[in-house]
Amino acid sequence: MICNHLTAQNTTLEITGKVIETNSKQPIEYATVTILSNNNKKTITGTVTNTDGIFTMDTKATNFYIEISFIGFATQTFKDFNISNNKINLGVISLSEDEQALNEVVVRAEKSQTEFKLDKRIFNVGTDLSSTGASALEVLNNVPSVNVNIEGEISLRGSQGVQVLINGKPSVLTNADGNALGTITADMIEKIEVITNPSAKYDAEGTSGIINIVIKKSEKKGLNGAASLNAGFPASNSFGLSLNKRTEKFNLFSQLGFGKRLFPRESETINSDLVNNITISSNGESDFNEKFGTILIGTDYHINDSNVITLSGTYAYEVEDQYSTTNYNTTDATNAITDSWIREETTEATNPKLRYELQYKKDFKRHKDQDLLFSALGSSFRKDQSSDFLNTILTGTDTDLQQETRTDYKLEDYIFKLDYTHPFLEKYTIETGSQYAINIVSNDFAVSNLENGIWVDDVDLTNIFDLDQKVFALYTTAAYEGDAWGVKLGLRMENTDLNTVLINTNETNSQDYTNLFPSLHTSYKINENFSLQAGYSRRINRPGLRSLNPFSNIRNNFSISTGNPDLQPEYTDSYEFTSIQKIGKASLNLSLYHRYTTDVIERIAIFIDNVSISRPENIGTSNTTGIELNGKYSPTNWFSLNGDFNLNFFDRKGIYESESFDFKGNKWSTSMSSKFKLPLEFEIEISGDYFSKYKTLQGEVADILYADMGVRKKILKGKVILNVSVRDVFASRIFESETLQDDFYLFDSNLRGRFVTFGISYGFGKGEAMEFSGQRR
Repeated sequence: MICNHLTAQNTTLEITGKVIETNSKQPIEYATVTILSNNNKKTITGTVTNTDGIFTMDTKATNFYIEISFIGFATQTFKDFNISNNKINLGVISLSEDEQALNEVVVRAEKSQTEFKLDKRIFNVGTDLSSTGASALEVLNNVPSVNVNIEGEISLRGSQGVQVLINGKPSVLTNADGNALGTITADMIEKIEVITNPSAKYDAEGTSGIINIVIKKSEKKGLNGAASLNAGFPASNSFGLSLNKRTEKFNLFSQLGFGKRLFPRESETINSDLVNNITISSNGESDFNEKFGTILIGTDYHINDSNVITLSGTYAYEVEDQYSTTNYNTTDATNAITDSWIREETTEATNPKLRYELQYKKDFKRHKDQDLLFSALGSSFRKDQSSDFLNTILTGTDTDLQQETRTDYKLEDYIFKLDYTHPFLEKYTIETGSQYAINIVSNDFAVSNLENGIWVDDVDLTNIFDLDQKVFALYTTAAYEGDAWGVKLGLRMENTDLNTVLINTNETNSQDYTNLFPSLHTSYKINENFSLQAGYSRRINRPGLRSLNPFSNIRNNFSISTGNPDLQPEYTDSYEFTSIQKIGKASLNLSLYHRYTTDVIERIAIFIDNVSISRPENIGTSNTTGIELNGKYSPTNWFSLNGDFNLNFFDRKGIYESESFDFKGNKWSTSMSSKFKLPLEFEIEISGDYFSKYKTLQGEVADILYADMGVRKKILKGKVILNVSVRDVFASRIFESETLQDDFYLFDSNLRGRFVTFGISYGFGKGEAMEFSGQRR
């Protein structure tokens, strides 16, 4: 029977076929097969072809026709077809290149390319990337100034303090442990926006930059996913599974991960009393063991072409065990040991984490960039921790000491945002919106000493610290953007209401302040490959719990770090002038910047009875002027090179308790990473970083030089990836600092050591095989 109209009702038809390319006769993967209604031409259902170009789908429709399409190829339409035993076999369908369509696509966005905008750069994802099935992480690696290392860590202009957004908002996909961004494939991404000096639209809280991933509207994408298994030394074993399913109305995404990891550490400290010539030194080793499990699930529901709702959540649970042994020695002026003891620590903790998100976005038909966006993001974290400490005397007159601590820590964060963008008169845009952020923290901390067989609380170190912070913000920006020149003005108002209380001693601190944060950005596009940008923004750095909480761990009783509940925020005026140039296959960014900061937060160390106590204080101002150079060069498809160089000079002025802390200095850093694609689907990545030594308020921080490397091998057409990564190849990433004052000297050193990880990943559907790093965040 040849027909395209059936009279029988509730009859299920099975439709099959194979799609190939006319000239090469090769199968076409991801060709779209659509069933449309003869009555209104609307889509009834559809599917895509698999890796062999084959498709199968079912329908109960009775009056329809079938279209077979693929980007750059002429569409095939079937209005008459054979139906036999409730089956339609379309056989082998050949698609030919549509020369006119190909030309149009090339002109518009066939090849991924970068646009220069007022306060950002936009990387439009073309079909050269969107047809590869690569993950969002691999797409990011093609964006100038952005680098993603072999473990999935994202950096912008050499800094890993970058904030990643999805459609302009924080998302569980960017905050969950592991590489959840791998559930987003290249063909789902419309563009990636890179912002190095954020405007008033974004949080005034300091950040090294913003990367915003803009997702396309829903299309029939099918199922994609990836599974990975990793093992490492020191012990780092994990399993991860990511799934993404796109239908006509829904985009479902999920990730599951669990594993076990070990973080060893070597430490050394020196406390020297330069007046009495008494020195207490320590050398220790510790093992931090963690078992973890995490699950993420979410969905985008496309109500229609203009409205979409996103609902997602993630839950993680961690079990921690830590053990350390530290040897202490006290020496006199002749360097003879007068006291010696061993301090042992055993710590156990559990950490449940929950994060959830609701988002609604409405697009308007009058303009593609007009939209309304509401989002609500919530999270909670809890830590129940107990620690036992034992001092065993080896030499001297002291007696053995036994201590224990208990921590009950709770954190809740909520962020509500509303944003509206309104373009008008072709070249003008107004943005306006608001945000309300709530941060609630409670830290119940107790220290007890064993005295005559009875545990007695140390009242000086036992208390409950509660913090309640609310920040309400309103913003407006107005922009003009012509063909070559543009300007954007913005103003953000933020009101901060902060309350802290020490419950046991009834010590309270309340702060309520309102600030204005203006921003100004301008750009001039000299040609398609060269642009100049200039920007100004005012930023704020609010002290967090660690800086405000007056209690600390007693891991080392001779080196204590506390918080300051009276600490004020620091403010920064940030100026930046940048040239952005593309030269053939290279991109080069050169920036000059100046930052003026008031109420600078610095830690001040005091020395009492061989005990150093550091506490953050607001001390003076800082003027920092610097130059930053970032380049990316890909001369061939098998080699790419990334480089960053940053040099700045700072001038500090400040007085604390009648003591001047004026000083000048400079520091610089550089990083280089190279990637090679070798025969037999091998890839090698080698990177190195150097951070110079620099002065601090009371001393100096030593320089650091270290290298990482990784090797990947793709098999089965890239569906399976084997990888080996080595972090800190030469075990040279040692953090050292010195404090040198007239009456005391302090030294602190920490080494994590070398980490080696072996992994195997499998990608299915349109998913890319990827590593589930399970990294701590």
